[in-house]
Amino acid sequence: MVNLSLENKTVKIDKGELVGYTVAGHQYIHQKGSPGWRSADTEMFPIIGPTADAGFKVQTIKGAAIQDQHGLLREMEYKLTESNTTKAVFVKKYTANTEIKNSKYPAKSTAEILAWPYSFEFVKTFQLSKEGITVSFSISGEKGMPFMLGYHPAFNLVTETPVVVANDKEISLKEVLAVGSRALHVKNCNKIVLKDKNELQITTEGFGDFMLWTEVNTMICIEPITFYPYAVAQENLHNGFTILGTTPEVFKVHISVL
Repeated sequence: MVNLSLENKTVKIDKGELVGYTVAGHQYIHQKGSPGWRSADTEMFPIIGPTADAGFKVQTIKGAAIQDQHGLLREMEYKLTESNTTKAVFVKKYTANTEIKNSKYPAKSTAEILAWPYSFEFVKTFQLSKEGITVSFSISGEKGMPFMLGYHPAFNLVTETPVVVANDKEISLKEVLAVGSRALHVKNCNKIVLKDKNELQITTEGFGDFMLWTEVNTMICIEPITFYPYAVAQENLHNGFTILGTTPEVFKVHISVL
């Protein structure tokens, strides 16, 4: 466990997963083991969305890649490369075509092995400051590699009527619940405010959209994404790819209490 602290803020990170963000004694992160979701945060990479209807295949220039829902990155382990009282850096490295065991097989998937035809390095950095916590992602690898990126943090809810404010519009928890597993799409948005016991602001750099998802009234996932996967049929998921250039692509998520 890595612990960060500054003034009245504390952060807990377990093997690269943000499992706690406390400000003035209030816990803002959904706690693992609580109803709603088994995790506290994760990444969706190199794809976002389900793939079962497409036979777990995603098109790339190098041929079809076998990917389960939200990609293979989550099946890999982070390596801690740097840490101090306010910063922690975690890295995952992947070599093209390396076979990764799918943890969903066989209970929830028929795809036993996942693979990606490109090598990449994925760096996740936590930086605690007076303003709040910034989670940044740096993606480097082969020029021309297609990818999508989504960040999937879950936030704790303690009131009966929390509200999400996006693009000057209020979205109720009831509206998010009604959409179900597809997740509610918030287009062209780089700032969301979650109004619960307190107000939590999530701003992003590089993503463009959000998805909102939950199946319970005690947590909500506010997910920055580069592409909303349900905009296309699963066999056309490749239409949502971003293409990596010669320099790393950097994405940031700033979380602060208002």
